[in-house]
Amino acid sequence: MKQILSSSSIVLGLLVSIEPSLAVPQTVNGLKKPVSEPILLNDSGDSMKQITSVSELRDVAPTEWAYEALRSLVERYGCIVGYPDRTFRGNKSLSRWEFAAGLNACLNVMERLIQEGGIGKEDIDKLKRLVQEFQGELAALGAKIDNLEGRVSFLENHQFSTTTKLNGQVVMAAYGVAAGQRDSGQPVDKVPAFGYRTRLELNTSFTGEDLLFTRLAAGNIPPLDATTGTPQSNLAFTQDDNSQLGLEVLYYKFPITPNINVWIEPVGGQADDFTNTLNFLDGDGAAGALSAFGTRNSLYYTVGGSGGSGLGLQGKFDDIQFSAGYFGSSASTPTQGNGLFNGPYGAIAQVGYVPNQNFALGLTYVNNYNQLDSGVGSTRANFQAFTQDILGEEVPTSNNAYGLEFTWHVTDKFVVGGWGGYTKSSILGTANDQINRGTLDIWNWAFTMAFPDFLKEGAVAGLIVGMQPWVSASNVILPNDLRNTDNNSSFHIEAFYQYPLTDNIAITPGIIVITSPNYNNQNSSLVIGTIRTTFSF
Repeated sequence: MKQILSSSSIVLGLLVSIEPSLAVPQTVNGLKKPVSEPILLNDSGDSMKQITSVSELRDVAPTEWAYEALRSLVERYGCIVGYPDRTFRGNKSLSRWEFAAGLNACLNVMERLIQEGGIGKEDIDKLKRLVQEFQGELAALGAKIDNLEGRVSFLENHQFSTTTKLNGQVVMAAYGVAAGQRDSGQPVDKVPAFGYRTRLELNTSFTGEDLLFTRLAAGNIPPLDATTGTPQSNLAFTQDDNSQLGLEVLYYKFPITPNINVWIEPVGGQADDFTNTLNFLDGDGAAGALSAFGTRNSLYYTVGGSGGSGLGLQGKFDDIQFSAGYFGSSASTPTQGNGLFNGPYGAIAQVGYVPNQNFALGLTYVNNYNQLDSGVGSTRANFQAFTQDILGEEVPTSNNAYGLEFTWHVTDKFVVGGWGGYTKSSILGTANDQINRGTLDIWNWAFTMAFPDFLKEGAVAGLIVGMQPWVSASNVILPNDLRNTDNNSSFHIEAFYQYPLTDNIAITPGIIVITSPNYNNQNSSLVIGTIRTTFSF
């Protein structure tokens, strides 16, 4: 433990605290030297150079307040040394090791001078008088040090864990739909709501390079698609578990080489755990984008589904970053049609070009089985939920998706980014001959702008424009003459301003406009407003 003392302070401390009776043999880190050869070691164990004149110290000027005291110790007693670069570092914090070594060096020199008669009675009387005069201050300093040591000892004995750190995050949000229509032509319910999402995260390390991550979560914010009739309206901080606290994410990350880390995830595995989504506005619902669509390319949502089990890895070689992973959404169920390899799964591979801190470009490939729905976009783009609604069962699908993402810090206060995605989905079931086996072409894109430190340091203004996943082409014949494609255009427009009230509290008002909801131009635009407050600790 280091004391908050400077090297200049120790000069005066030595002058007022030396008594002949305190002299002890000179031993530092087990090294014994004659008293005529004093040693001093700094915290790193480097030996420090003996000096014979204060003028040898490059950083000591005659104007320094302790100059005369230092000169007296050097020239009269020869018990002060400098660092190897001929500096004294008078304003540097002094450790207890350095204090002990310096005090011991001077005591040994004083002992030798007393034995040789080099110190007169007057000097000894002065030292004794100074010790008496500063006795109160020395006693007070000792009491403060003892108190500090006691408090540190208490904290060490009562800390949560020597290897675990607890982080927390609470999102409270007022939100609601201000305008818009459902596919039926009926107005949506314009009912203001207020809810929360809470996360407690335990970060445990056993080696200093690994991480055991545990997240407990609870909340009461449902998806808005039940109100609006389209997943396009879903928010990023949705937590629909009726305030039941549960284990949401559990993984263990460790390095297998200096450049490659592996994630083992038995619970809640998602692609963004180990894959860079290349979106400056991706704050996972607590910061940045307010909508689920604006948070990241929707392809990432189809890898882990609602939370998978599996493996992921991330690595870097020069300017190339890469990641890959595999997750089964029913991996823990050892029955036919489930398990790690026999049930629904998602696999991802991404390669990124990152030449510097200001620019990054990524290419993404996703392959999944029976895990098409992303939770954003049109109802037809979430085809399994769509068939569950109209046919009474989810049809199985096999899907290949391709994505392109980029981010560019044009300046310190202006960042642009965006992504595009294409999915080719093959329908593998007929729902008892209610539909045919065909294919779907699903697209999505977005362009983002961020303005860091806008009007205040730490604030962020953001703008997101894009088109959520839509079915552009399909040869699947649906019953009752239902449309199998999204023929109209629907744009997502989102604007927000994240304002930090303190280092731990931020408030984010924002608005989301969705034109032609569910890609139906007969529906008037959805207008969603929200005020999100995030507490971090």
